[in-house]
Amino acid sequence: MRPKTIGLIAHTRKPGAAELVRALLEEFARFSLPVLVETETAKIAGESSNFSIKDLGHQADLLVVLGGDGTILNTVGQLGEKIKPIFGINIGSLGFLTCAASSAYKEAVESIAAGKIEFSERALLEVHVSGAKAGAQVLRCLNDAVFSRGEASRLIRLQLRVNDEYLTEFNADGLIIATPTGSTAYSLSAGGPILAPESGSLVITPICPHVLTNRSIIVDETAVVEVTATERDYPVFLTVDGRDPVHLEQGAVVTVRKAAQSLPLAALPGVSFFSVVRQKLKWTGSNV
Repeated sequence: MRPKTIGLIAHTRKPGAAELVRALLEEFARFSLPVLVETETAKIAGESSNFSIKDLGHQADLLVVLGGDGTILNTVGQLGEKIKPIFGINIGSLGFLTCAASSAYKEAVESIAAGKIEFSERALLEVHVSGAKAGAQVLRCLNDAVFSRGEASRLIRLQLRVNDEYLTEFNADGLIIATPTGSTAYSLSAGGPILAPESGSLVITPICPHVLTNRSIIVDETAVVEVTATERDYPVFLTVDGRDPVHLEQGAVVTVRKAAQSLPLAALPGVSFFSVVRQKLKWTGSNV
């Protein structure tokens, strides 16, 4: 379906961002599609606007985000509960979440104007924090919740319960709880599996565990995962989607579950998750 209003957001420090914003505004105007531009994005293109990302979440039907995966994660983090479909154009590096290269911006606009884009419903995590220095919080993220040791070169202890059943106490550099979308991010680097977006699962991956038999665990997306910071001597930090860390006191409890909302993430027609994996991870088959 053709969107009625576009919200345009760019990573303003990326090379070529200003030129791409101006080119997109011209293309959308050619198809008579109204565009609301985020404030900082408007500035680099010589335009004037007072829309925050949250404002665009309320007023636009589709958010076109220029940058890399981090720009999309930042956008989702600022939308709050008003999650809107996102179409990502890559001017970053890896770009697992983006669906078009910056050089293909005309094709992207044509697909949007013709209502030919497809959407993949991506699970979000809801993270409840109690016992942190900043007080009780509820955070939402697209990729992952990461428990880490901060700057101290020491192992931390994290007790894990799944659906109120004790599983183990990890003695490790940290722990990652990821959605299928986040399974291709930090969890993958830490040795975790790749989950297809529609797999209906979450993955729990320890980071450099002291016990070699500690490995990634895949749980159902309805699972409730409870992590307790049991470390007495060294700080534990929680980071969701790369945002500012939350300092967890000893005894702090973090409950992670699938959020009620999901993110409709755009893809161009004929582009599958597996084709993106092959391209981004450079899976070309054996050279033998």
